[in-house]
Amino acid sequence: MPVITVTHPSVKHKLNLPPEYLRKISKEEINSLPQAQYDGEILLVCETAGLGPALARLDGERVLGFDTETRPSFNKGTAHPPALLQLAGADLVILIQLALAPFNDALAALLADADIVKAGVAVRDDIKGLQRLLPFMPAGFIDLSECARGAGLETFGLRPLAANFLGVRISKNAQCSNWGNQNLNAQQIRYAATDAWISREICLRMRSLGVDLRGL
Repeated sequence: MPVITVTHPSVKHKLNLPPEYLRKISKEEINSLPQAQYDGEILLVCETAGLGPALARLDGERVLGFDTETRPSFNKGTAHPPALLQLAGADLVILIQLALAPFNDALAALLADADIVKAGVAVRDDIKGLQRLLPFMPAGFIDLSECARGAGLETFGLRPLAANFLGVRISKNAQCSNWGNQNLNAQQIRYAATDAWISREICLRMRSLGVDLRGL
């Protein structure tokens, strides 16, 4: 199994950020923010023949939002493989149902391309799950939560980071739904697209504020 390498700051560094970015945000404050969801184009890939054309739509993208969804397990010691892979570009989010369009060499090449940033939260577990489907050497990954920790911030999860850097609230209502279903419902599709899209938006915002993202 290849060694996982994730780009993130190894030491804390001082930033000239306004104080509001440096404090911890409460759940109550997050819940008071306006809700945001992705409302752009979503391409759901549910067959192998559609995977190549879908990835071609991302040609030229240098920063992608990245996430996976896995069918939840309620039995101790039981784990399921990733069911959905999400990749968000500037104007498009691709959702790949891995049971119907299996992880292949083209996807592995994209995730191993050091010149294309893949930004997400807690990406190590996502990468490990995908490596069990097809071994590859990951490159170009940025873990936004690790970047926040390295910068000495108090917000780490996707929802708090969205609140802190973008001033919005994202819903997590579909997080524990059955991602193994072949027919995903509208709520699942919107939820999955939003997670990848918001990761990209947070990444770009952090970069604009001078947070060290190591690789952008």
